[in-house]
Amino acid sequence: MVRALGHSTISLIHSLGEFALFTLQSLGETWRCRKLGRRVLRALFEQGVRCLPVILIVGAFTGLVLGLQGYHVLNRFGSESLLGALVSLSLVRELGPVLAALMLVGQAGSALAAELGIQRNSEQIAALETMGVNSRGYLVTPRLLAALLAYPMQTALFVSVGLWGGWLSGSLMLGLEAGVYWSSVERAVEPADVRECMIKAGVFGLLTIAVCCYCGFNAHRNRAATGARAVSASTTRAVVLSCILVLAADYVITSFLM
Repeated sequence: MVRALGHSTISLIHSLGEFALFTLQSLGETWRCRKLGRRVLRALFEQGVRCLPVILIVGAFTGLVLGLQGYHVLNRFGSESLLGALVSLSLVRELGPVLAALMLVGQAGSALAAELGIQRNSEQIAALETMGVNSRGYLVTPRLLAALLAYPMQTALFVSVGLWGGWLSGSLMLGLEAGVYWSSVERAVEPADVRECMIKAGVFGLLTIAVCCYCGFNAHRNRAATGARAVSASTTRAVVLSCILVLAADYVITSFLM
């Protein structure tokens, strides 16, 4: 049992080291990539424009639920006027960056891991390296840079739509004055809250896209499966690890910034 525990620990540390080197080396290729801007724009389209529907829908319903539940909870204490503060702080500090990152992982991250896994399985990545092209700089670097832009923008959109959803629940459906709701939002949200939200969004974006790229890029190293099964396993692993890292990073960042 001790030997198995030691082997698992060493394997985990080795994997973490490989992942860190993979991410740093990919970011280090930024200055040597040709036509980087075009590939970053394409990655922004994949992580941004294509994910807009799910961000808008989930953000709206999150705000609607927060407004509905928050109103009935605050109504017990006669504090309905604080509904805007409850919805805004919940979205800006926690729910906005976390839920937006999870939605982006489910759509853009899974597609990215599967795409890289298929390229590795069909030896397209090997062909790039044979031609002298840096595969990490060509395939991974643009995605990482795009994530640093796309995730904060999508998070800001998620929070904005969620605030309007909370207004819809609290004001139009439950009778709270719109001016009371928005003035409460204005008083509650401070620049430090917005800064924390954007920091979380950038960190989540870098972590999740790096994990998805790493799992897809190394799909051929899966000993338990080959071919299409290896691609499926790497995609599933990328999504699960990304979700866990989002929640773990959220706790760490919150503990430092509180």
